[in-house]
Amino acid sequence: MQCQLCEREIEQLTVHHLIPKQKKGTHGPTIEICSACHRQIHTLFDNKRLATELNTLGKLQSEPQLQKFIAWVKKQKPDKRVKVHRHKT
Repeated sequence: MQCQLCEREIEQLTVHHLIPKQKKGTHGPTIEICSACHRQIHTLFDNKRLATELNTLGKLQSEPQLQKFIAWVKKQKPDKRVKVHRHKT
C-alpha cells in the first residue's frame, strides 16, 4: 500500500481524518497515510488548524513545514521507525 502523502510503499497504513474527530470529523473524509506522516502532522499542527486550514490532501501536501518532512521521509526505508520533528506552529 502507498502512503498518500510521502508515496512510500508501506505494509500498514493509518487513517487520518482530514477534519479531526474532536472537531466533528468522525464521519468526514479520510486519507490513508504511514504512521510517520501521521505522527508528523499531529506534532506540527493542532486540531483547530487541521480542521480549518489543512483539511484536504492538497492543502497538507502544499504546507511548507510538511513539505520539508515529506521530502526527507521519502528517502527513508519503509520499514525504518522514523522519529518526528517536534516543531509546532
